[in-house]
Amino acid sequence: MEIPSKYEPNRVEANWYDYWMKHDFFSSKPDEREPYTIVIPPPNVTGVLHMGHMLNNTLQDVLIRRARLLGKNACWVPGMDHASIATEAKVVAKLKEEGINKANLSREEFLKHAWDWTNEYGGVILQQLKKLGCSCDWDRTKFTMDDDMSASVIKVFVDLYNKGLIYRGYRMVNWDPEAKTTLSDEEVIYEERQGNLYYLAYAIEGSDEKVTIATTRPETILGDTAICINPNDERYRHLKGKKAIVPICNRVIPIIEDEYVDIEFGTGCLKVTPAHDENDKNLGDKHNLDVVDIFNEDATLNSFGMHYEGKDRFVVRKEISKELEEKGFLVKTEQHLNKVGTSERTKAIIEPRLSDQWFLKMEELAKPALDGVLKTNDIKFYPKKFENTYRHWMEGIRDWNISRQLWWGQQIPAYYYGDGQDDFVVAESREEALKMAKSKNPKIQESDLRQDPDVLDTWFSSWLWPMSVFGGILEPDNEEINYYYPTNDLVTAPDIIFFWVARMIMSGYHYKGKRPFENVYFTGLVRDKQRRKMSKQLGNSPDALKLIEDFGADGVRVGLLLSSSAGNDIMFDEALCQQGANFANKIWNAFRLIKGWEVADIEQPEASKIGIAWYTSKLNQTLAEIEDHFSKYRISDALMAIYKLVWDDFCSWLLEIVKPAYQQPIDQTTFDAVIHLFEENLKLLHPFMPFLTEEVWQHIAERTPENALMVSNWPEVGSTDTELIADFELATEVISGVRTIRKEKNIPQKDALELFMLNAEKISDQMDAIIMKLANLSRLETVDSSLEGALTFRVKSNEYFIPMSGAIDVEAEIEKINEELKYTRGFLQSVQKKLGNERFVNNAPEQVVAIERKKAADAEAKIETLEKSLASLGNS
Repeated sequence: MEIPSKYEPNRVEANWYDYWMKHDFFSSKPDEREPYTIVIPPPNVTGVLHMGHMLNNTLQDVLIRRARLLGKNACWVPGMDHASIATEAKVVAKLKEEGINKANLSREEFLKHAWDWTNEYGGVILQQLKKLGCSCDWDRTKFTMDDDMSASVIKVFVDLYNKGLIYRGYRMVNWDPEAKTTLSDEEVIYEERQGNLYYLAYAIEGSDEKVTIATTRPETILGDTAICINPNDERYRHLKGKKAIVPICNRVIPIIEDEYVDIEFGTGCLKVTPAHDENDKNLGDKHNLDVVDIFNEDATLNSFGMHYEGKDRFVVRKEISKELEEKGFLVKTEQHLNKVGTSERTKAIIEPRLSDQWFLKMEELAKPALDGVLKTNDIKFYPKKFENTYRHWMEGIRDWNISRQLWWGQQIPAYYYGDGQDDFVVAESREEALKMAKSKNPKIQESDLRQDPDVLDTWFSSWLWPMSVFGGILEPDNEEINYYYPTNDLVTAPDIIFFWVARMIMSGYHYKGKRPFENVYFTGLVRDKQRRKMSKQLGNSPDALKLIEDFGADGVRVGLLLSSSAGNDIMFDEALCQQGANFANKIWNAFRLIKGWEVADIEQPEASKIGIAWYTSKLNQTLAEIEDHFSKYRISDALMAIYKLVWDDFCSWLLEIVKPAYQQPIDQTTFDAVIHLFEENLKLLHPFMPFLTEEVWQHIAERTPENALMVSNWPEVGSTDTELIADFELATEVISGVRTIRKEKNIPQKDALELFMLNAEKISDQMDAIIMKLANLSRLETVDSSLEGALTFRVKSNEYFIPMSGAIDVEAEIEKINEELKYTRGFLQSVQKKLGNERFVNNAPEQVVAIERKKAADAEAKIETLEKSLASLGNS
């Protein structure tokens, strides 16, 4: 097989991926081996590959490829999430472009459009993951809207409802006016934004008195149903039992007392708008206040908004503040930093809204999930610091709002048959619902049933993911769930620790009585060099596929992982990918060098024998470090250990030791050993650089599919001769010392030198051959006293001498030193002149004077060294 002169990732990557797929290397079926299972964090069906996906999936691929090499039955389940809000928004936007309004479609018609969109555009990201080298079992690809996945979700809903854990309630919820749906608390992101505090004057009924109230939302005064004061606030005690008049709408509202009011905030008076603030709603319930909802579902004002009806809330805020000012109600405004809730999906500002929704009680589900992480250590977090984040949320957990006002998703299996609040049944099918409804009212007909129009939160699908992908909900005791569950490792980002990780743990303990996974590896966020989070808006997120095209998948993988320690953010720079590509080229060139040697049946040189023994020990030592890193999920450290082993120890030292002289052959014993060690390197590198390593592996020898690299064996840790490694490290320092002198004195590498050691704690004799070869020495001996006129260097406590005769041109060296002496003395003189100037010393900053004094001291030391060198040359 001809070896190309350059490694060309674009030429080989598709070839090897097709080869792995053709031979079914990624697939897994239950057998007698130990299973190793990862379920992919399912990307949104709307998604395309970005840097976060690249990092997350590269880490998973490293773990799964290594598990395969370790002989485990590795199963990596891929899939996608139907992403209710994001997908529905995409479909609505596409329909709008075609002149179609969702409101004019039936549910069935809209869902047909949604499936058409999903089939045409969805799943792009899974194809892109193949370019990254991800070795998923693609035959197992799951979609959260697959029939069996949806059936699992519905079955769980019905089960939890029957257990009394799911209920329907009229509660204050987070409303996304852009997506026109409710959100769970975890889907609301709070941001600090600069706004205004508006001080408004409310007239007291039956008097000329006014009370001033501060609000950040003047548009909501149209929904005010009370004013609240603290009973301990002497300023307002006289208002007890009186009534106030709301500006503009002139609604007469009671003045109530409650210690909830903060006397210190604003004016100490609070306007109460029960329909638009959760705390106000609690006050309203406590004091039996009216509830006036002023918003439509898109956050425009409804009929209670009077002449502002139909206008957006933020437009109204500007207009009503102007009207309040014109009519004398606006006392003043102040700038105010406010925490504003925004939708995690659409980025729209959330509106608190009273609504009938479905909720899942979390307290009972949370306890075993909390214990599994924090008490029994059944599930381990890497890094451990995220346990505190988990604890904080789980201990203060609130019921999960699981209904969404959308059509794309699993429709809630509640069927209404009457006008009463409780006239509904919950069942897995319409047929079952009819039977249940008839048991309550025999006259009910199938046409009387109205299924709840809402769908379930997308996360209510994905919280079952480790079980549902193996059919574990519909068939709780099937072969696959019993074999693959619990899974081993979960790799995910910390920003979905509540959305997904915690909920999977809860569902796993509830439905299987077991953890869903053993270890959770939290990646950091990928940021740019300025530490900014990557986003389309900032334009700082590189095109992931373009990176692969420019640097190769292996180069990008290495570039990402070298800087990616668990839980820490990555400051991404394309130079990292270039470093990865350079590493690939280094390995390729090393392979070409080895394969270019002529092999002969000749005696093995001593240097080669020792070099191979040393590298074998070094490999075993590094392998033990790598195993330790993997056990602690220090994936970046594992890669760095391999990187240094291959770049420094193999390419820079071993190949130099064994390299035959120019146009001379290498002995067969050494060649075979080097090939074997190279193959061991490739095995270690394969999880990180799958394409390059397979390409080199297949070039080394003709291989059958059964002998492909990705299905070979991970190296086993052998014995390590630490004394040999320590001796070699000393030997490399001696070699480096000789090379430094050659460089400083312009002595060609081809010129052999003599090296003498003064009373040295001698390195093991077996290193002599290596030192003599790599330093190109004709003689290496120990002496009892210093050699006059010799060049010298130290390694630890040992002093080494290189005699000058024949090594350098003495006259040229004397001339060179004299020139340097002349320059340095002149420089010292100029510095001393400056320091002799009292005006400079007294007026210049102390730090500047200190720098000048250091310059003088350095120059004096250099002059002393040069004069000694000159003296030794004169005596040579």
